[in-house]
Amino acid sequence: MKFHVDAWDPGFGASIEGSDRGPAEASSAKLDPEIELPSASWRPLDTPPGVCAPDVVLLVDGVRRTDARLWIEDHDGVTRPGLASSYAAGVVRCERSTGASVTGVKVERTLFTAAEQPTDVDAGQAARYRAESVLNADEKDLSNRLQGALTELEIEVSRQLREDGDLLIVDGPLRSRDALPRTLGYIKTQQKQYLPERLIGVVAALQAGQRTPLFRITGVYERLTWYLRLPHGGTSPWAGVVRVECSAEVPEHQAVALADLSTATIPRFASLPYKDPRAPQNLVPIAGLEKKLRHLLGDGKLLHRALALAAHRTAA
Repeated sequence: MKFHVDAWDPGFGASIEGSDRGPAEASSAKLDPEIELPSASWRPLDTPPGVCAPDVVLLVDGVRRTDARLWIEDHDGVTRPGLASSYAAGVVRCERSTGASVTGVKVERTLFTAAEQPTDVDAGQAARYRAESVLNADEKDLSNRLQGALTELEIEVSRQLREDGDLLIVDGPLRSRDALPRTLGYIKTQQKQYLPERLIGVVAALQAGQRTPLFRITGVYERLTWYLRLPHGGTSPWAGVVRVECSAEVPEHQAVALADLSTATIPRFASLPYKDPRAPQNLVPIAGLEKKLRHLLGDGKLLHRALALAAHRTAA
């Protein structure tokens, strides 16, 4: 009996939502696979000779948490929902000469609410939550606004640390971060199948450090993207496969150069199965950054209690 074991700890779900043939759910995005090579010539691509990782690589990530769900009595007497949220973003600077260091960390606490005239919430010494109104929002809308605020914070910390010749890797899709130069989106969990059946075999044939040719996907967001296989991923056809993307506004020849740069850069950050339950896709610098950021968010139970006490004071 031949079988494969996903390197990811099952407590984190699966690294790919599908089978050995890739993600089960087909994407509705339009596809152009002939950006770099004709479809008939698709094959695994190695890093070209002479292409090396840049001296400075910046990896950015953020974390978010809902500390408490609130119901707020608005000025008109109507009770509206709110999310008291903590979120943080930071950057790992990986420099060839000095190693890795976490920098640019920022922590924010915001009350996102559908109330029209909210006020900040003082939770004592534990925290203060800045109020932001999202009119006519339900809880899903408020959660989406929290994600948008986290993305904005990631952009802010990223811009402050850029320098000529560096490479910025964002943990997750680029989304609204297109304008950042020399920036790659790094998608470690594969949920959608973008490629037609005739090209899926190229992904399965990738060796560690190899990538597919570029292809363009057009939907809610337009991207130039490619698949890359990391080392230490196991033997199943899609083990250790990640998707990397850059802005569709990047000229195609520059996008090819970024893709080559990704094969020279990203695999060296791959995690090991005995150290990380989401190896190899959860990059080592990102794992360390996430741990630090979650610590800086503070104790969620303590903050929930502080918010409950603050609510009690306002009702007294």
